Amino acid sequence: MGKPDPEPKLTTTEKAKVAYYVARMCKRDLAGETVHQADLERKIERVIEGARKRGDKR
Repeated sequence: MGKPDPEPKLTTTEKAKVAYYVARMCKRDLAGETVHQADLERKIERVIEGARKRGDKR
């Protein structure tokens, strides 16, 4: 038996959302290190958590 994936499989839409949020985080980082990014980190976690829940239903 193989080891379970540490991260769930993402759909194309979920991958696009994560890429968009990461790009926004990069843009904010260019503005300065003191810029708040926790909101985008939470959004990424929410997308990944949704994928985990979907994977558990299978």
